[in-house]
Amino acid sequence: MKKTCWLGLCGMLLLTGCASRLTKNEDSQQEKMNRTQIDFSKTKEQVTEYIRRYIPDVTEGQLLQWENEKSLECMIINGKKMYFNNATPNLFRINKEAIAIKRAKDGLELDGKDKVNSTHVPQVVSEAKANRATIVHPVRMRVKYTLTVKPNVVPEGEIIRCWLPFPRTDQPRQTDVKLLSTSDKKYTLAPVNCKHSTLYMEKKQEKDRPTIFSAEYEYTSSAEWHSLKPEDILPYNKNTSLYKVYTSERESHIRFTPRIKELAQQLVGDEKNPLLKVKRIYEWINNIPWASAREYSTLDNIPEYVLDNKHGDCGQVSLLFITLARYCGIPAKFQSGFMMHPGGKNMHDWAQVYFEGIGWIPVDQSFGLFPSVNEDEKYFFMTGIDSYRMIVNDDYSCSLYPRKKYSRSENVDFQRGEVEWRNGNLYFNQWNWNLDIEYLK
Repeated sequence: MKKTCWLGLCGMLLLTGCASRLTKNEDSQQEKMNRTQIDFSKTKEQVTEYIRRYIPDVTEGQLLQWENEKSLECMIINGKKMYFNNATPNLFRINKEAIAIKRAKDGLELDGKDKVNSTHVPQVVSEAKANRATIVHPVRMRVKYTLTVKPNVVPEGEIIRCWLPFPRTDQPRQTDVKLLSTSDKKYTLAPVNCKHSTLYMEKKQEKDRPTIFSAEYEYTSSAEWHSLKPEDILPYNKNTSLYKVYTSERESHIRFTPRIKELAQQLVGDEKNPLLKVKRIYEWINNIPWASAREYSTLDNIPEYVLDNKHGDCGQVSLLFITLARYCGIPAKFQSGFMMHPGGKNMHDWAQVYFEGIGWIPVDQSFGLFPSVNEDEKYFFMTGIDSYRMIVNDDYSCSLYPRKKYSRSENVDFQRGEVEWRNGNLYFNQWNWNLDIEYLK
């Protein structure tokens, strides 16, 4: 047996041997340790080589400073300092000095989603106003999703169980979902009430061959935007089950820790209006830089991780936003799937908040403030979302359908898929995924 002890500087991970049998909790810790080692596989030499592309004379003192300020994420594993796989790209996203150096060398270029949204967001706002509608600008997409299990990861003849992501059919802005084909004739779609929308299939492992699961489908995604004023929001009925559920704590990431309580009070103060509370939280989190994330299953409390490290990806800042909103008495929940922008497709997470008299509205915290002098456009993603989405999940850490026997590779979100066989889970390093999109007229 190996036990894990998590200690101070750089989030140290110390491994020691022991001969007793693993308990269920110890087995979970062992799996967490294994996943962490996969995430932290870069050596100091590799990290330094990357940094020297932009800072040729980088010093030991600079490295240590970046590590201490959490700009360069590292951990002690088996007595050796190891760095997060994306630590160096993240350094040039987090540290202001490093950002400026990289920008001076490479220039500034918009990514795919920002290129699309530069014209799309103003168009959505204009259409919503002209039509006096909240759901506008439909986009039809055809998707082929493929998950490929590497050859010989399970013995020949063994059954591999696979869950693929599938667009939800219970969302007003995601409509006309049509399954076109699957790699296997026998499949199971999750019932609409499942919080993770899945397409399940099984297949036998063939010797020396990859095992491929795929599905092709079409759906229409529309933008949603709400032009709201503080006076539009009615007082909450705090006796409803909706209010009680979505303003409560939830294991393990929505926890009202002392730091969350103190931060919420600093941000919101004596403000009573729910819309203005959301605005204060949204603006504050907007200052937290985006950075590529460790696997969520290796983190005990994601909002606390963001506060500790002063950076986070889309799901991490969304969970921080949701936790702060709930503590401030605003019903909030998690949504996720993919952003489907031409040239900018990727996994993506966002939030929803509930306003009395309005209903649930999307909040994309990681997209932040849109670069515009127009206030409606500037705060678009605080009360809206663009057309280029695929909604898969209406919550986090829920059961898959059919139920998975072993622990998930991603125990918070569900996007890439999940795979297992009779002797255990197949982790991300044992398979690959691919998403192809065709934009239809």
